[in-house]
Amino acid sequence: MSMPAYYTTKDKIWHYAFRVICYSIFFFLLAPILIMIPLSFNAQPFFTFTREMLTLNPEGFSLRWYEDFLSSASWRRSIQNSFIIGIAATLVSTTLGTLAALGLSRSEMPYKGLIMGLLISPMIVPLIISAAGMFFFFSSINIAGTYLGVILAHAALGVPFVVITVTATLVGFDHSLTRAAANLGASPTRTFFKITMPLILPGVISGALFAFITSFDEIVVVLFVAGVEQRTIPREMWSGIREDISPTILAVATILVLISIALLTVVELLRRRGERLRGLTPQ
Repeated sequence: MSMPAYYTTKDKIWHYAFRVICYSIFFFLLAPILIMIPLSFNAQPFFTFTREMLTLNPEGFSLRWYEDFLSSASWRRSIQNSFIIGIAATLVSTTLGTLAALGLSRSEMPYKGLIMGLLISPMIVPLIISAAGMFFFFSSINIAGTYLGVILAHAALGVPFVVITVTATLVGFDHSLTRAAANLGASPTRTFFKITMPLILPGVISGALFAFITSFDEIVVVLFVAGVEQRTIPREMWSGIREDISPTILAVATILVLISIALLTVVELLRRRGERLRGLTPQ
């Protein structure tokens, strides 16, 4: 992007300095990920670059750690648990978060600020405190160490993301459409599924994806609430770091990064689609 013609020398210096600062921040954030990815192809069981890797010798690279990940029974079980818990928690948090956002969007809703604060509190309260509280509560009702307990715990962490994204979508929602549907004799249920839901669907799906990512990457709550049978991928990685350090962990981390990038790409596409539906120009 070219600079405007009216830029002074000072403006031009700040323009390039600002870009250098931004690129430096991006590099600082992405460097650990960029280093981790090539290390996952290391032929040797080390967490460092070997001489063969530095010289780009093909003998220094291998897919053995990815093969170990896919052939291990414990890793396969953790993959299954992560998807079962993640999908179930996403469905629960998306349903509850969407209903809450619809309620908060109504003008007659009392104590909106207080309710919104309570709904997004899992994002604000330190995770270790939330995890400990969930453990004691779930233990008292005998669902700690069960799939139901882990799903409900992850759903509680995902609800704030759904509430925020759906609420942001409802900011530009034209309520005259629902009033027109009511005047034409449509029931509230038909109005919701035919008018409201299609317009807020990008926000709902975006919130669901954020909730899924949160559940898929969660480790602290799993350490407190989950049992032996509910070991997820992050829990298996934690055990691998403590018990048997292996580059297989790097291979798993690389796969998780790729999944996260794919999901965030979908979120961005949905955001742009939502802006187009509201008549805005995607930024």
